[in-house]
Amino acid sequence: MNELRILGINVTDRIKEAQRTQAVLTKYANCIKTRLGFHELSSEVCSRNAFILLELKGSSSEWDKLYEELSAIGGLNVQVMSFELD
Repeated sequence: MNELRILGINVTDRIKEAQRTQAVLTKYANCIKTRLGFHELSSEVCSRNAFILLELKGSSSEWDKLYEELSAIGGLNVQVMSFELD
């Protein structure tokens, strides 16, 4: 069975949590196939709230470790989407 796993991360305080979050993402860069991040930006405001989507590759044991480390960071809400592929 092949699995496709996507992590959705809601960063509630982008400025405060950016360094720790980036450190974990860098540590597990080998299992991140696609990374998409976005936050509201205008000439008046740069939102502190952000969202990151990660499409994962590699082993599910590494995915689990990445999930655990991200979930341990205060200010992050991490959700998982998992798809079984034939």
